[in-house]
Amino acid sequence: MRRATPLLPVLVAAALLVTGCGSERAGSPSAGSGATPRSSVSPVSDPGLDGVRVTGVTLPAPPTPGTVSAYSPVSATYEVVNDSSEALTYTILFDFTTATGAVMTNTRQTVHDVEPGRTVRRTVEMPLSTMGGGDLDVTRVKVSEVTSVPAAEAPAAPDTCPASGVDVTVDEGDAAMGLRVVGLWLRNCGTADYHVEGYPRLTLLDEDREPVEGVRVLKGSGDITSSVTGAEDPPRTVTLKPGERARAVLVWRNTTEAGLEAVNAPFVRVHAKAGAAPATVTPHLDLGTTGKLGVGPWTAQER
Repeated sequence: MRRATPLLPVLVAAALLVTGCGSERAGSPSAGSGATPRSSVSPVSDPGLDGVRVTGVTLPAPPTPGTVSAYSPVSATYEVVNDSSEALTYTILFDFTTATGAVMTNTRQTVHDVEPGRTVRRTVEMPLSTMGGGDLDVTRVKVSEVTSVPAAEAPAAPDTCPASGVDVTVDEGDAAMGLRVVGLWLRNCGTADYHVEGYPRLTLLDEDREPVEGVRVLKGSGDITSSVTGAEDPPRTVTLKPGERARAVLVWRNTTEAGLEAVNAPFVRVHAKAGAAPATVTPHLDLGTTGKLGVGPWTAQER
């Protein structure tokens, strides 16, 4: 499972004139001379990926000349099928591509709490902005990555809070010259103060969510780099009032030595402190052959 680097959305200044999966370009002669332009909805035959597949793509027609109309983006319907024995939360990366497969932009969606044996249907829209651009000729929407974690351990849905009273998430991080830095975030979404001290407890998991062997989890980053802010802070007790957050950094290098097998850990199971309920996040650690991951202590963050 790869670590995806999100593309910056390609900016749109003109209406998309698009086709896909056998549909005709809206407003083309074959669409009917003088016909009122309408959105073109195309069914999709897609084998999908890890239980998620696109079922249809909607390609908007251009506005009628001489009129002002609201632009509607390319969108796709998709379904999530949970054939496992436990409730799962899915995070899905969708690529919006041209007919030749060039990825013009992408976006993520999270589908929470899909029960065993259930099929959930959703819609995803192409992200847009307003600077520069032109006709992107986007014709297809593809599922390029799927991660699923037990619903009981997944980050909370918006405007909700786990029974534990805290929510654990991970940010996109930063990468430069083989050095990786990701922020692990702890939010007190409950009604009482929450105390943590020292370092989060981490278990690295492979694609099957089984423990990864042969990787040392180090306190601090001194054995990896000395340039990451917060990684070498002294551990201390942090008290989070409701709504407050703490952060711990994860630091590693993806260096690969010839002849050795690179280690990847898509999932990390996190205990904020001893005895805390576990939370599973998906930082997609590409650890190379270094055999080590540095973790900094929890530090309080401004709201």
